[in-house]
Parts: sequence; C-alpha cells; structure tokens
Amino acid sequence: MEIIQLNESNMDILDHYDEDIFDEKIVPHRLSALVREPSQIMLVAVSEGLVVGQVLAVIHKHPDKPTELYIDDLAVSEKVQRRGIATRLLEELFMIGVQRGCEEVWVATEPENEPAKKFYSSLNLSTRTAEVFEGNLSDAA
Repeated sequence: MEIIQLNESNMDILDHYDEDIFDEKIVPHRLSALVREPSQIMLVAVSEGLVVGQVLAVIHKHPDKPTELYIDDLAVSEKVQRRGIATRLLEELFMIGVQRGCEEVWVATEPENEPAKKFYSSLNLSTRTAEVFEGNLSDAA
C-alpha cells in the first residue's frame, strides 16, 4: 500500500480507482483545479495500481484563530476496509497539515454514521454538535 499526495504531475493515478471511494464520477477539469489549489490536500491509497482510498482536506486560515485542517472527505473501498488504510491516510494528512502550519483538525460526519464516529473517536478527536446549513449558490444570490 502506497500513500500518494496528488498533484498536477500524478493525477492520472485516478484513471484507475475503486468506484466505492467517490460519490460521483471524477470530472477532469475539477480534479485539475483541485490539485492546483494550494489550500487543498488530496491523498490517495494505491494498491496494485488501483486507488482504494482517498482523503481530501482543506487548510483554513483565520485572522483570529489557529490555522485548521478540515477533513472534507475520507473513503476506503469496502473490499479493503478494516486494514488500517484510513488510519494511514490520516496520519500522512496530519503530518502534512503540521508542516503547513495547521494547529487544529476537524471533521464532520452524519449522526447515524456509527463506524465513522467510532473511527474518529479512536484518533482522540472529540465531538461537538453543530447545525449544518447548505444550499445552491445560484439560489442564494
């Protein structure tokens, strides 16, 4: 298992991935824009030429608070879950976050996602309750 940080020169790694790890098909121009954005970090777990896990994070800088690493998405193929892949992805992500000046980390999951809640608790991350509001930007303007 190899953990690789995506960039413009290696994003073709995602030509071969387990469809379990993304909600939708990868859109090439969106992927290209993502890897060019300095505040975005995307790591993939590769086994035998197939991407079987991914984590996407964003570095949030504030004028009044510590720099945060927000874990936006984490997924591991069902075929290889419970083998430490998510842990390895996050360990590497945390190291990169520290190197990039992050002092805190946060992640959100659905209240009913018991496996995710158990996993994040195992990393000594604490919980707090928040309300989430979302919408389409074309509707908000």
